[in-house]
Amino acid sequence: MRRLVVVSNRVAGPDCQAAGGLAVCVLDGLRERGGMWFGWNGETVPDASEIGAACSRLENAIFVTVPITEEDYQEYYLGYCNGALWPVLHYRLDLARFTQENGEAYRRVNDRFAETLASLLSPDDVVWVHDYHVIPLASCLRDRGVRNRIGIFLHIPFPPPDVLLAMPDHEWLMNAFARYDLIGFQTKTDQANFCRFACEQMGGEMACDDLLRVAGNTISVSVFPVGIDVESFAEMARRPEAEKRIQWLHRRGEPRVNIIGVDRLDYTKGLPDRLRSFRRLLELYPQNCKAATLMQIAPPTRKEVKAYADIRHELEALSGEINGQFGDFDWTPVRYVHRNVPRDILAALFRGSQIGLVTPLRDGMNLVAKEYVAAQDESNPGVLVLSRFAGAAEYLQEALIVNPYDADDVAQAMQRAIVMPREERIERHAALIAKVREHDARNWMGGFLRALDAPARPLAA
Repeated sequence: MRRLVVVSNRVAGPDCQAAGGLAVCVLDGLRERGGMWFGWNGETVPDASEIGAACSRLENAIFVTVPITEEDYQEYYLGYCNGALWPVLHYRLDLARFTQENGEAYRRVNDRFAETLASLLSPDDVVWVHDYHVIPLASCLRDRGVRNRIGIFLHIPFPPPDVLLAMPDHEWLMNAFARYDLIGFQTKTDQANFCRFACEQMGGEMACDDLLRVAGNTISVSVFPVGIDVESFAEMARRPEAEKRIQWLHRRGEPRVNIIGVDRLDYTKGLPDRLRSFRRLLELYPQNCKAATLMQIAPPTRKEVKAYADIRHELEALSGEINGQFGDFDWTPVRYVHRNVPRDILAALFRGSQIGLVTPLRDGMNLVAKEYVAAQDESNPGVLVLSRFAGAAEYLQEALIVNPYDADDVAQAMQRAIVMPREERIERHAALIAKVREHDARNWMGGFLRALDAPARPLAA
């Protein structure tokens, strides 16, 4: 079996086992197969002359990390990755900011990554690149004579052609994509958007449903929905410690409805819209006053980006307004938690909540939706309320699918969930958990690697 080389913006080190999620899945694959994980170590140095690779090992997995300069952090990471690519790929042109300096930094850092990585590759390695931070990596490696099989998986959405065309570097970016052997997307919509651009704007053609000829290359373009480690997360939700937390959640012994949302503090997650929808629930269905509570957990992220500071202030103001308008001495409508919460506690909170509210404005897949389903008591499950604009909605149709921009629609779905008969909840959950298990983390990784290990296709010179 050929060695696997994983490349990502950040590297999950040998001690990441406690974190859970996809990082552990990829790490387990590296340990079983043998390979290397390469990327940024999260540190900055004053000057490029101080950049050097550091190595560590866990069994037969090697971790190679490098720092970036302080200038690169501002221009590559904050400026281009988070200030340009992230909003464009989430359809938010209004928040995208483009500068020549940031674009040059993005190319510079990827070129530096490729320079270091090329010297570490063996001819029969397969290279698995992750996400939007390192889209040009295959092109940079090809320019250095690397002919290995290289695939990229995009963890976030891919926008329609009209959105991408507004980006100054769109032609260069799409030609960089064309240097891969395999491109993986979360949903059929993302795959279709990419192929439409390649065919309409670049003169490409579809040889079959998932084979694209463009820019002199033949590329596999496929869908691999990301999943979770279902059984380990479900087991966390069933532990005695979890049961104690669930009892605490219901400590008053009154008939309460616990609604939970868990999201990074990001403008793509629709958190202010979610709070407005909860306020509409209390306005339209006043019987839920003193009976329903929304717990919104929103860990901080990208504090240096102004758009994220703005969303935090808006969220804090809204939660205060709702609590001031509806709250009482014995009832707080919105519980807002602005910090990271351990996964075992999240599992208990999911299991103890009658409604999981997952309503992003645009999302790649959203694993929170799958974690909520996995955590439920199958004999008395809660109800998932899911945005039609989350990638998970393409698969989890038995959830209550809503338009997150329509506060009344979300409020009505929450009320439907509150009064839903137990038999219907059980039926819906059984269908959902079957799909979550079918598309779990191991199946995601196995499907991508089987496609990446397939026979090589011709590459442009």
